[in-house]
Amino acid sequence: MAGIDYFFSLLSPFTYLAGTRLEEIAARHGASIRYKPFDILAMYDRLGAPRPADRPQGRKDYRLQELRRIGKKTGMTINLQPAFWPTNPAPASYAVIAAQKAGGGDLGALVHGLLRACWAEEKDIAEDAVINDCLKAAGFDPALSFTGLLSGAEAYAANLEEAHTRGVFGAPFYITDSDERFWGQDRLDDLDLFLAGKL
Repeated sequence: MAGIDYFFSLLSPFTYLAGTRLEEIAARHGASIRYKPFDILAMYDRLGAPRPADRPQGRKDYRLQELRRIGKKTGMTINLQPAFWPTNPAPASYAVIAAQKAGGGDLGALVHGLLRACWAEEKDIAEDAVINDCLKAAGFDPALSFTGLLSGAEAYAANLEEAHTRGVFGAPFYITDSDERFWGQDRLDDLDLFLAGKL
């Protein structure tokens, strides 16, 4: 079975705008997904890249236009300036890690639910109540947000190290078992073609 390492940040609007297309592509090709949330702001710092707030104004303006256009193309609601952004993504990321380990629910739905909470529903994904609601809606035990804290923190830090070692520089980022890399939600079609043996 083919596998995809999925490096993402719950702070990334582009990860949100990917929707559940990765899950659909993986299902079509019988591929597994290994979900690897990581601290994208720490990654920018390591790479010497400016954080979103520190980028040139022209790039900031372009980013907002891009997000608006992608939202329209995908039919997804997006708030370009959400009330709770940036927030601390670590607690929600720990919950994703704990849910992946526990199994029994829909991990793709959990990730997308957390992203949608931030980018479309004006919710703070650092709050326990928001995380618990997303866990429950995706078929997981809400208690995972508390029981998986230590192991989640360790895995979250390890994901950053792995991402850095493997050349990840943004989110979403997809790496196949053969080390074929795809950066951005706009490269999902290419990932689909690659898994089909057409690229």
